[in-house]
Amino acid sequence: MELDLIIFDCDGVLFDSRPANVAFHNAVLEAIGQPRLDAPGEDLAHFLAAGQLYDRLFGIDTPLRRLAGSTARAMDYGPFYEFMQPAEGLFEILEQLGRDSKLAMASNRSRTAQGVADRFGLGPYLDLVVGTNDVERPKPAPDMLELCVARLGTTAQRSLFVGDAETDRQAAEAAGMPFLGVGEQSGAAQRIEQLHELPRQLDRSRSD
Repeated sequence: MELDLIIFDCDGVLFDSRPANVAFHNAVLEAIGQPRLDAPGEDLAHFLAAGQLYDRLFGIDTPLRRLAGSTARAMDYGPFYEFMQPAEGLFEILEQLGRDSKLAMASNRSRTAQGVADRFGLGPYLDLVVGTNDVERPKPAPDMLELCVARLGTTAQRSLFVGDAETDRQAAEAAGMPFLGVGEQSGAAQRIEQLHELPRQLDRSRSD
């Protein structure tokens, strides 16, 4: 399996960022006088775009939904970066994989997609960062993956998307792109449990 491009989801793949996302959305909810996320809501906050989450919580185009969206856009995410933990061996893995393939990150984050890359120094390792502000539709639509393929000059068939959520798997399927899951919640037949297993998994795929 020769790959021109490897695309990574951000949250749950490159970073353990669930505590950061939950804390951010709880701060938004507190600011608009709403209760904190319950357990199912915390799960949704981990993989949905903010707009998708607020649609689920408050309905589409309701006054409360619009208030949540505007409050989230105005809120500084900076204090929440400290709750994000890079995956084990992240920078070494990206350096190794980048020797043979282009690398991209496709995240259902909006303005903080590039913010994460800047905060943690991912610029030297990634050829492209794509978030919801760069496309018409967030995952599970294939728009982000199609944009990565187009901008980096390859095809879906010679690319791989690595994600941890069902929405990631659906996006890859819609784009006609191979998918490798991280963890059970990815819904993937082929998966790894942690990012540090990826180089070895790719070596096995090449030798098959």
